[in-house]
Amino acid sequence: MLYMNTSETLRDGLYVLHVGEPRLDASKAPELRVALLVPIEAGHKTMIVDLSEVRFMDSSALGAFIFAAKKMGSVGSIAIVGLNGVVARLFKLTSMDKVFAIHPTIDAAAATLGE
Repeated sequence: MLYMNTSETLRDGLYVLHVGEPRLDASKAPELRVALLVPIEAGHKTMIVDLSEVRFMDSSALGAFIFAAKKMGSVGSIAIVGLNGVVARLFKLTSMDKVFAIHPTIDAAAATLGE
């Protein structure tokens, strides 16, 4: 079994999931899905996902984010921070930058979400 490199923190009451993987592809998508689902099921209404270390992401990983957004529903929100190169283009190309709040840093996301 693979284990995805993630860490979590609470920042001003906001759940922050840091993904420490360089690639999010089909081999990591099931673990990503779980990593996103656990805090939602624990009742966190706002989540910040830090993808600053991710250099490649495919559609299966993007599907994990879509699944999480559907699970979160209208009761909360998922913000994504630290998008780089190919990953930023994937979010823009698929219009997922309209579905998720995209911020350059955790500080910027926290300032917006904490309002």
